Amino acid sequence: MRLSIVLIVVLLLGCQKKAIEPMKPKLKSDKIVIAHRGASGYLPEHTIAAKAMAYAMQPDYIEQDLVLSKDNIPIVLHDIYLDEVTDVAEKFPNRKREDGRYYVIDFAYEELKLLQVLERFDPKTGQQVYPRRFPKGKSSFQLHSLYEEIELIQGLNQSTTNDIGIYPEIKKPAFHLKEGKDISQIVLDVLRLYGYSDKEDNCILQCFDNNELKRIRQELQSELFLVQLIESEVTKEHLEAFSSYADGVGPWYKVVSPQFIKEAQELGLKIHGYTFRADDLGDFQDFDALFDYGFNILNLDGVFTDHPDKVVSYLHHLNSEKQDSETSSE
Repeated sequence: MRLSIVLIVVLLLGCQKKAIEPMKPKLKSDKIVIAHRGASGYLPEHTIAAKAMAYAMQPDYIEQDLVLSKDNIPIVLHDIYLDEVTDVAEKFPNRKREDGRYYVIDFAYEELKLLQVLERFDPKTGQQVYPRRFPKGKSSFQLHSLYEEIELIQGLNQSTTNDIGIYPEIKKPAFHLKEGKDISQIVLDVLRLYGYSDKEDNCILQCFDNNELKRIRQELQSELFLVQLIESEVTKEHLEAFSSYADGVGPWYKVVSPQFIKEAQELGLKIHGYTFRADDLGDFQDFDALFDYGFNILNLDGVFTDHPDKVVSYLHHLNSEKQDSETSSE
């Protein structure tokens, strides 16, 4: 069933011209596209189908949010909770904690594989967060491990001769440590197993917890490219502290200012903004206007997006215009 879904997704990319533009050869760009939770604007987030679809859209990186199962398997999932994206409340109604939530860490890997993954919804109302996305409860999707996703991406890199990277995130490290699990060490061991150990490898590791990211660099001695995620405004002093252990920062684009960009660039930090969504434009008239703000006004080095095909297409068009302009001026 899972293989059939993946094959159908890839075939759809060539057939549904109105929904998704045909793929074009990528032009070299100094801007990077990160498929946020896969092609999550089209399929339920962090499913193998969403990752296969994202791969076919040719981003530079595909993101993996990571939490641990009871038996220490890194699971690709955005939250430490299960009840916003699975049918756990139906399958295991008696496994919630006193706070009413169902935690990934309370389930063994084989139990997690029994759950159906759904389009993100509000567990109190049952309503989808993004109503126009893939319909909740349709088709069949499962949770998967970091091992499975890396093997998918590396396998496709071999069969297509592309070189798409991974962009894992350590989720809630303090929570995991409180539960007696060192998620960072476990994830680093898995990454090393698959050949990701330094900045030359096509892997960027991210985390919101600055103390943990610093620990990953200094105590765990990781030589990977590290990105400090940021969800609120920070000072130059914060950026200076980040630059002592991180190679880049990943800010929410709404808290980024020209001054932030200037200070981060002066410190040699790459800037990858999140999250660009075609169905959540905020104050922007359309997605192109948001792209223009991110790439041309803020001059971000890269963006996380739920719609990687649209960003890849925008950058392709931008690079084509630049190339034509350079050719005509010769």
